[in-house]
This record gives sequence, structure tokens and C-alpha cells, in this order.
Amino acid sequence: MRSDLRRLVAYALKQLILTCSAMSMVLALCACSSGTSKGAPIHQPYNKRNHSSTQQNTKSLYTTKDIDTPNKQKLVSNQKSIPSNNPSNKTLPLNSSSLNLNKPKQPVRGIYVSSYVALSKRMDELIELVDQTELNAMVIDINSGPELFTLPASGDVNAVHFASTKLSKRFQQLIQKLKQHNIYLIARIITFKNPALVNLKPEWALKQKNGDLWRDSSDATWINPYIEQSWVYPQALMVGVANLGFDEVQFDYVRFPENGSKVDKEVSYANKRGWSKSEVISQFLRQSSIKAHHAGIRSSADVFGLVGSSEDDMGIGQKWNELANQVDVLSPMIYPSHYAKGIWSITNPDMMPSKIITEALKDVTNKNEGLSKQQITTANVRPWLQAFTASWLHPHMNYQSAQIREQILAARNAGYNSYLLWNPSSRYPKFTVNS
Repeated sequence: MRSDLRRLVAYALKQLILTCSAMSMVLALCACSSGTSKGAPIHQPYNKRNHSSTQQNTKSLYTTKDIDTPNKQKLVSNQKSIPSNNPSNKTLPLNSSSLNLNKPKQPVRGIYVSSYVALSKRMDELIELVDQTELNAMVIDINSGPELFTLPASGDVNAVHFASTKLSKRFQQLIQKLKQHNIYLIARIITFKNPALVNLKPEWALKQKNGDLWRDSSDATWINPYIEQSWVYPQALMVGVANLGFDEVQFDYVRFPENGSKVDKEVSYANKRGWSKSEVISQFLRQSSIKAHHAGIRSSADVFGLVGSSEDDMGIGQKWNELANQVDVLSPMIYPSHYAKGIWSITNPDMMPSKIITEALKDVTNKNEGLSKQQITTANVRPWLQAFTASWLHPHMNYQSAQIREQILAARNAGYNSYLLWNPSSRYPKFTVNS
């Protein structure tokens, strides 16, 4: 009986630590949006790499484990059309087995690049960094920052098209240049935290029970994921970037707002199908993946780091076991600075990057192994790693080449050879990684 009690207490303690970590991530989000830190790490729908506080322009709308190779290999484009598994484009039933994953065959090692930086002179420095390191990919913002895609006057989201402006022509030339350097291109699309789309389509927004627009702690409005009509916009953008020559689309903010229990009391979801949050997010990604494959590109999604450790959807609709076979790649944001003190018995997570990466990916591996035993094919895992300094933490550590290398090696030792580096300002030190 005592052993049962000890197990119960241990389980309760683990759940408490996970809950504290989730709260820590929410606090980090608040710090980011309030501008109290130089490099706010959480992905935001405004460009602050430094995503500084340049809010979205309301006129625009914006693994299984990899097998490493001894020599550095640049990834080539995957622009051949992939037959659609759902030619009719009808909504698939949940848990449909008809989705065939198209996972990258080589490690993808990339950096985040804001659209502002992508169109600046600094881009040459980043191209040189990729050429001179083991990096081979870039994640580029598509619908935050400069207006690259526009809607017709009718507001028909099906008719999203690449803007014919000097800016967009420069962007097109940039894509061609990156292709010449054999850089694997990932288009980052802000999905449901999209104030610009809310301005154009307020009927798609999350609304309070009295009908007013709901706003989060940063005063941002959100699209309601339960309104399936709204899915057309990110999916139309996805087709647009495929036509530009991107190799992969990455859905960010593919979730409900954090502080889910509080939001649930304030919002009327208009959930006509009676789906749970995790079901509707899973369904959106499944449908989008099928359309991505039909357009000739791969699909990926960003998830909170704790999603790989949690048993529930954390109130945001991201549940690992439900998402693991809906996209080609899942990218958990396992930034050490975002974990609460005490998780995995680590006093100051930001000061122990290797340990955090190891433990986070151990949980992910355990989840995927459980799915594999059920004959479920899982997405490649390509974690986001910390390449910024969390100066709002006390104590904190400056994240430079050594800390980046430490995280990469920890991921590699855990069996994961792909990774993405996140820095809000798109500033990265040159680094080397020796196995």
C-alpha cells in the first residue's frame, strides 16, 4: 500500500512540475509581448527577429529519427508533384489512415529568418553562414511583416495571390538565389493568431460570449479554428509558396490561445461538430498536409515544447499522439529558458541546455515508440533549439556558439539529427559541431 501511495505522490509531483512549466511558458509569452526582453523567443505573429514591435500590417495577410550522413549534404528541392490522397479535397474523417507521410530523407538543419531580414542586406551574411556550417535550411516568414501576398478587393481568400510589387519581386529573386545555394526552404505561416485576417474576416474570429472580439493579454485577436472556412487562407498561402519554390510549409500558432481554461470561460467557440480542441487542430493539419502534398511540398507544424511530455492537450489543442501522424515533420519548441525550475529535477533549466534537450526528447521518443507499437507511422521530429539569450531570467546564460553546439549534440545523442535554431533577431554566431 505504501508503494502505491509513493507512486501516486510521484505522479502528482510530476504533473505539478509540468503544470508549473506550462505556466512558465505563458509568463515567457507575456514577457515577450510586453517588450521586456531583447530577444523574445516565443514565435509571434509580428516580426521581431527582432520581431520588434512591428505588428502585422492590416492590409496584408499575412521521427521517426533522421539518418545522418558523414559528410555535409545540402538538400535539393522536392518540387515534383505528389499525388493527392484526397482528390476531392473533402474533409477527411478523424483518424483516417489515408495520409501518407513524405518525410525528408536527409537531416534538415535550419535557422529562422524574418521576412524583414530576408529582404535586407544582412541576408548575404546568413547565406554565408549556411554555406560555411552544417546548416542547410532556412525558415522564412511569409505572412508577417512586408506584404508579399494580397487578397482581391472581394476578400475571397481562395484568390490569395503573390503581390506584384517591387518588394515581392525582390523576394522572388531571393528565392532563386537561395535555390542556387541549395538551401532547403521552409515557409513559416502564422495560422490562428492572425489579427490581420481578423480585420478582413471578423466573422471568423474568436469572440466573447457577448459577441465582441476576444483579445489575448497582448491585445491580439485570433481566428477561431472551429470555423473551417478560415482554413482556406493558410492553405491558399501554402499553395502560393509551393509555386514560388519552397520545399516545405510550416504552420506556426496552429493552436488555441494559452491559458485554455480561462479562455474557455470567456469565449463562445461555435463548435458545430462537437470536436475537442485537439481534434480540430489535428483535422486542420491532416487536411492541410494532403493539400501540401498535392501542391508538391512537405508539411510541418510547431508545437509547444511541453506537448512532447504532457498527456493532455495543455488546453491549446496540441496533443502529441494526435498530431504525430498528421504532418511530415513536428517541431517541438524545446527552449531551455521556457521550462519551470524543478522540472526533471533541474534547478535552473536555462543554465542546463543539454539536460533539458535530453529529457524533452526522451519524452518525445517514448511517445513515438508507443505509437509505433500501434503500427502508427510518426512524423520526423525536428526540434526548435534556443539561439537567443533569455535576459529576463535570473540567473540566465548567454547563448552563443558553445550553447548552440551543446544543444545540437544533446539532440544528436538522443537520436535526432535535424534541428532548427530560433533567434528573434535572426542573428546567429558561426558554430561548429563535432560528433
